[in-house]
Amino acid sequence: MAHRVGVIGGDGIGPEVVAEGLKVIAAAGVQLDTTDYDLGGGRYLRDGTVLDDATVDEWRSLDAIYMGAVGTPGVPPGVIERGLLLKMRFELDLYVNLRPFTAPGHDFVVIRENTEGTYAGEGGFLRRGTAQEIATQGSVNTRHGVERAVRYAFELATTRRRHVTLVHKTNVLTFSGDLWDRTFNLVAADYPEVATAYNHVDAACIYFVEDPGRYDVIVTDNLFGDILTDLGGAVSGGIGLAPTANLHPGRVSMFEPVHGSAPDIVGTGRANPVAAVLSGAMMLDHLGEADAAERIRKACDQPESLTGTTSEIGDAVVARLAD
Repeated sequence: MAHRVGVIGGDGIGPEVVAEGLKVIAAAGVQLDTTDYDLGGGRYLRDGTVLDDATVDEWRSLDAIYMGAVGTPGVPPGVIERGLLLKMRFELDLYVNLRPFTAPGHDFVVIRENTEGTYAGEGGFLRRGTAQEIATQGSVNTRHGVERAVRYAFELATTRRRHVTLVHKTNVLTFSGDLWDRTFNLVAADYPEVATAYNHVDAACIYFVEDPGRYDVIVTDNLFGDILTDLGGAVSGGIGLAPTANLHPGRVSMFEPVHGSAPDIVGTGRANPVAAVLSGAMMLDHLGEADAAERIRKACDQPESLTGTTSEIGDAVVARLAD
């Protein structure tokens, strides 16, 4: 039976890299029943549509969503980010952002809580536009939200090297940090076979650069996770090769490369589709197609050896699958 997947090519190079990802998935022998959705900055500029509730409701019946990239010059900041990406995460409750990082000397994953923290949108203005303006931006953290992200991290660690590091800033963020720390320790008690550690986020940034091999599974809040995962991409071959999954285990989840829409290279064949291909492999894991997912990951080993145009790189991955 074909898996039901919504496809958002999006903007810029998004449709180009998604096409290669779908080509590789087909070559791996997995059948998808796809529905295309015209969403992103280009759609917003045409008719003002960002993401309507009817589309979100339609997505709830899918198995997964596969997205390329969104973002178009001329769209005001925050319109697509909050109206499409964050709305998708919140409405579909995609509470785990999972990003793997593999390079010589390290192999770790970051679990970023994906629906709370500073991205929840709590805050506002007083006396906006005056010399006495005040802006507040709160961080929303619930025991439920923290615990399910932390528990996911521990469950994942049991399938890996059995080590989880909590990253936060508990010495300064004494309320949210305390909730994260207490919850982390309570969940850890259920996994005595998993070793644990704690790093302040600034120390973790140093370790990402100087000693990333110390990490197995990292769990952290929404904002810190956003920053750390971009840094993780930079120390693991470049953010252009980084895949990501936005998960609600057992329900529709979304998969996308980390890179942006790169409108300056659209149509040139210079976009590297490896991140989209690897995101497709993460989607196959979610769909229960673990063997095909692992074959795709192996075909993308040594990504520096995959050269050529966008479509040529996709063809090279397909050829490796056939070996």
